[in-house]
Amino acid sequence: FSRLLELVFRRRRDERLATTGRTDRPADSVAAKLKAPRFLESATVKIGHAFGERIDDAVRSRHRGRLRRVGWEHALDASELKFAEGAFPARKGNALELLVDGSEALPAIAAEIAKAESYVHLAGWFFSPELHLSREDEPVVVRNLLAELAERVDVRVLSWKGAPIPVFKPSQREVREMLEALSHHTKIQAHADGCTGITHCHHEKLVVVDGRVAFVGGIDLTLDGGDPWDTPSHVARGGIGWHDAAVRLEGPAVADVEQHFRTRWHGATREILPRPAASEAEGDVEAQIVRTVPARTYRALRNGDYSILESYMGALRSAERFIYLESQFLWSPEIVTILADKLERPPSDDFRVLVLLPARANDGADISRGQVAALIHAADETTRFLACTIYARERNLRDPVYVHSKIGIVDDRWFTIGSANLNA
Repeated sequence: FSRLLELVFRRRRDERLATTGRTDRPADSVAAKLKAPRFLESATVKIGHAFGERIDDAVRSRHRGRLRRVGWEHALDASELKFAEGAFPARKGNALELLVDGSEALPAIAAEIAKAESYVHLAGWFFSPELHLSREDEPVVVRNLLAELAERVDVRVLSWKGAPIPVFKPSQREVREMLEALSHHTKIQAHADGCTGITHCHHEKLVVVDGRVAFVGGIDLTLDGGDPWDTPSHVARGGIGWHDAAVRLEGPAVADVEQHFRTRWHGATREILPRPAASEAEGDVEAQIVRTVPARTYRALRNGDYSILESYMGALRSAERFIYLESQFLWSPEIVTILADKLERPPSDDFRVLVLLPARANDGADISRGQVAALIHAADETTRFLACTIYARERNLRDPVYVHSKIGIVDDRWFTIGSANLNA
């Protein structure tokens, strides 16, 4: 709240200066006219800033206490660039292909699903049976593809149970209707996972085919919120564009993705799936599957797994040259505190932080703007920090592009991609 106030007051000050035809500090005569409002601004910002800091302190204290009770407090204190101490170790011998935007990811997912010989496992926040995975004259439709495949191999689809309060989406009724639309008159096994209770949701997006290849990232197979099909050129199309990313993964780490799905499927259905076998080496990438599993969600993970948090905290604190983040939200006070400390005490003269966010997030936009204002303040009018977004342009047309990706890069030494926004 305080940071948003500060941002608003800065903007109003700039607007007043613009009306005078000046871009620098106002002359004495103008300053005299603005003296009272600026004093009021300063007092209000200070009060709001103190209030906001109290809220952030309370959130950080609550998070630390919860993690301490389940043996994961070390995740908050991670300061080195190393693999996290999660349930899954780092695996060598993987091949990774980065797929930017739906025009690359959706056809690749469809092609691998169509080649399945044994099974396909899909987990997501929500699914749209009618989503087109290709945009040809005869498009590949999610339900049709899975229904046809389920005639010869096992197809399992796992969705979040839905919001307990109908004012939030997807509602539990919408999830039930979606699962019914997928499974009716087909052999698709579609279930909802409600193990997280009412305080968490399942937000991940993953596909595993035959234990051979997996897709993980931020791309939902749904039209809820927007059409995920877009190209990296982001041509204006008369509506909201969509920026997202995923990776195609082959190698030993695929078994860890499979094992995570296996844990969730058992929690939702009580069916025990065969333990996945480790794949042979397929490349030269060392990778680790990290995740957020709240404590006491699944019997196999009573203390949870907070390795995403540990991975981010260690990587960001170790940054020496630059930090690049793409996220739908920027709420986390722990993440913002690290970024602010880096901007106030940069590890090198050319240190930079760049954050890519949606222009209008579908939830909590004011919180993200407030945190951006805090980072602007920490950068102290230097060029070390830049927050930006994407717009699609076509001649005189301009459409917003919704940033839905979740990516982190530090110093060209660390790269992460997944479904976790920076809003914990």
